[in-house]
Amino acid sequence: MISSLYWPYLVADYYHTLEIVSAVVGVVILLSSIDDLFVDLWYWVRQIYRSLFIRRRYTPLQASQLREAREQPLAIMVPAWLEYDVIAAMLESMVGTLEYKNYMIFVGTYANDDKTKKEVERMRRRYRQLVHVGVPHDGPTCKADCLNWIVQAIFKQNQSQPEPFAGVILHDSEDVLHPLELKYYNYLLPRIDFIQLPVTSLEREWYELVAGTYMDEFAEWHTKDLVVRESMSKMVPSAGVGTCFSRKALEELAAETNNQPFNTDTLTEDYDIGARLARRGMKQIFGKFPVEYVTKRTSLFGFGEEKVSTIRMPLGIREYFPNTFKTAYRQKARWTLGIGLQGWAQVGWEGSLATKYLLFRDRKGLATSFVAILAYLLLLNFLIFLVADKMGWWKIYYPSVFPPGGWLVTLMGINAVALALRVFQRSYFVYHMYGWEHALLAFPRMVIGNFINAMAAARAWRLFIVHLVTGKRLAWDKTMHDFPSTDQLSQQRQRLGELLMSWQAIDETKLAFALEEQKRGGRPLGKILIEQGWLDEATLHEAILFQQGGAGPGPAELSSEPKTP
Repeated sequence: MISSLYWPYLVADYYHTLEIVSAVVGVVILLSSIDDLFVDLWYWVRQIYRSLFIRRRYTPLQASQLREAREQPLAIMVPAWLEYDVIAAMLESMVGTLEYKNYMIFVGTYANDDKTKKEVERMRRRYRQLVHVGVPHDGPTCKADCLNWIVQAIFKQNQSQPEPFAGVILHDSEDVLHPLELKYYNYLLPRIDFIQLPVTSLEREWYELVAGTYMDEFAEWHTKDLVVRESMSKMVPSAGVGTCFSRKALEELAAETNNQPFNTDTLTEDYDIGARLARRGMKQIFGKFPVEYVTKRTSLFGFGEEKVSTIRMPLGIREYFPNTFKTAYRQKARWTLGIGLQGWAQVGWEGSLATKYLLFRDRKGLATSFVAILAYLLLLNFLIFLVADKMGWWKIYYPSVFPPGGWLVTLMGINAVALALRVFQRSYFVYHMYGWEHALLAFPRMVIGNFINAMAAARAWRLFIVHLVTGKRLAWDKTMHDFPSTDQLSQQRQRLGELLMSWQAIDETKLAFALEEQKRGGRPLGKILIEQGWLDEATLHEAILFQQGGAGPGPAELSSEPKTP
């Protein structure tokens, strides 16, 4: 045993070691902060330049221009593995929300996922534009594998329709869409080969701190970082949702990969495909088209009045992200593994200087995630020593290896200013998207996010090393999601004719004829459509059931449909 006489000297040695480690950590944090500040500077200089010289010269794109463009055929891909709890609600929301009419939805399911298959089949019987794509083997494999089977179904459908799909859109089963999304893609196709829209988190309660980290991070990433990435390198990584590929882009990728455009050797096929398209010289953009969203918020952290208002923000995809520590770090581990480790192994450091720099930003978290946690531990240790010194418990210590007021103090001061700028910017973007309450929570949630990122990096490293040692294939690590309720989506009740048209059960011509017949004879709209052979009773029953929010109609209700569409 160590004599009690030696303990004070061991403690002094320990403190001496803490000082040296702190200097190393401080330098690493400074280098990472300079990287972040460079991106900040690029963004704000670009914003000022565009405000002074660009926006004044060009008339902004208007929603009316999107609506006036001829609707080209579009396809939506939705890969599904264990999505039985959200897939039906997502499809209902999608069909009921989109203004676009000329589109089809392709949902891919695995052979051993019976619950999801049943839900997709139920929706397929309702929606004429829905195609159920069966992956012939068991899952989970990887998302790319499911997507490749969906792509084959899309190519097959192209052969049987007069005009092939102009674009293919990628979505997940938890996405909430904006009515103008497909109108926006349609306006840009086929001039643009790859279009990525911003992705944001649906607003959570103030006390949902883990889910709040996604609100904060995506508010900043998809407002600032992706804008900088596009302007620096002309390359935009796919976010995995809200991504539109032109027919040309998808066909060229399929031609060079034996009809497998999505890379099955990575868990982040979205990130991978964006880089591959950039190397082929495909034109890519990060879309920033301002639209209005309706928000329902309770002020003063839930203790004030509930207010319904509108905010103006870029057209994008919204969804719920995980709200527990474990599900959050497991999801981020998949992102870290695919982007950082698999991307490093497969893509390397190819590209221009700007591209290499952005690859460095994508991969630095593999190390800096742990440095951030080490910094917290060091801070905790120094606080303990401070208390011990004030209480007179710690009396023996060596002179510091760093002179008072020297470079280390300056370094810590610079890092403190850089941290303050980080917090201010994060809060700024959160404020403009979610309000001042969430902006105040951005700093504590940043600390939580650092611990999530560190656990994600640790898990990613473990999975990757096991993969290298054993050759075990990395599979789709499923993250369970929530989908907002009808009240949260605030959808308006559609009239029967509008609803049937959105389902593509009838077209405008048939609806117009039925409405004229209804005016002359006063008969129910649904009965007229059935008599003409344009609608079956099962679909009519399903439509009325949907209108009523799940309360099944009886025979009397079927014969007394409203006289308006």
